[in-house]
Amino acid sequence: MNNVIKIMGVAVNNTTLVDAVKTVEKALENNNQMSIYTPNTEIVMEARSDNTLCNMINRGDLIIPDGVGLIYASKIKKKPLKERVTGVDLSTKLLSLCDKKGYSLYILGGKEGTAQRAVDNIMKKYTNIKIAGIHNGYFKGTHIGYEGHDEEKAVIEDINNSGAEVLFVCLGAPKQELWIDKNRDKLNCKVMIGNGGTVDILAGDVKRAPLIYQKLGLEWLHRLIKQPSRIKRQMALPKFVLLLLFSREKLVE
Repeated sequence: MNNVIKIMGVAVNNTTLVDAVKTVEKALENNNQMSIYTPNTEIVMEARSDNTLCNMINRGDLIIPDGVGLIYASKIKKKPLKERVTGVDLSTKLLSLCDKKGYSLYILGGKEGTAQRAVDNIMKKYTNIKIAGIHNGYFKGTHIGYEGHDEEKAVIEDINNSGAEVLFVCLGAPKQELWIDKNRDKLNCKVMIGNGGTVDILAGDVKRAPLIYQKLGLEWLHRLIKQPSRIKRQMALPKFVLLLLFSREKLVE
């Protein structure tokens, strides 16, 4: 998928949810390894001042525009992205694909017990799905500065021994991107997606914003209302907008 738009240096595939699913399905059919990243406005702002993170994201095989701010930015700068493609929506489609085609899934991340609750709910809805395994996100590994630690090696060994073809890496950004980037060559699974809080939503621990918020691109507002402590993180959005409107830099290309 070569149709790419760069937003503040981060390469984003100009795709739709339907086409993204087709791309992943093709990779699975052809036994090609694929890493998927889901940057939003906050991550793009962080990557703008962190070349290591920016280059890491850009090494992904499929980079979907998760944040509504990225959609607005592309339109303002006359390089319109086709639509917002969220990590949660793509993950849900991947569950359907696994259920239909018999691909096996491993979930990595979340607190102790979260992944199991997610699996319980998944299996109620997707009755033919194969769950290869689960592991919480509390282990010493690359994502927290312990690259090559024995605990990380044990997790990788467990994933490989499970025969998983699809791996949900729910460690939160940018930890999940770092973990995938550093360990993909050690993993046998075909598709790895860094999908943050997806495991919490699947477990029922976090409720996704009502559909009206989703359609209006205001999920960030719903999260802020529910979790006022997110205000510092959400400040990335107005900073992003101000840069777009007043910076002389070429921020979208």
